[in-house]
Amino acid sequence: MIDTVATFAVALCLIIGAIFMLVGAIGLLKFNDSMTRLHAPTKVGTMGVGAMLLASMIHAYLVGDGSLHELLIMAFLFVTAPISANFMANVNIHRRSCDTPPTPPQDDTWSTLAVPEEDKTIAVRPEDVVRAEKA
Repeated sequence: MIDTVATFAVALCLIIGAIFMLVGAIGLLKFNDSMTRLHAPTKVGTMGVGAMLLASMIHAYLVGDGSLHELLIMAFLFVTAPISANFMANVNIHRRSCDTPPTPPQDDTWSTLAVPEEDKTIAVRPEDVVRAEKA
């Protein structure tokens, strides 16, 4: 019974991994610039390879030859894929081969918790006053 369940788990992991890898390959071919093309193999490909390695681990334990090598490969892949994607994105940004993000507004409150004095006062709506009097 456990062999049948494990075999179906291996098959399910292989199918899921193959679908993720297919979607990653299609995304790699369909996207037109390098920054969007970078997204497909790093995100989707990592999940596809992870599912394939999980299927390999389940199968190895099923036949009695269990090994944790796949777990180490998976950990290495999950750590290095985002870092390498970040480096490739930074290279594209520094080479100016992609659209640069817009410049931030020229004030002291952008991306901080500092609030300008004029924004600290809250306008009171008439319906809020009526609700407060009824309560």
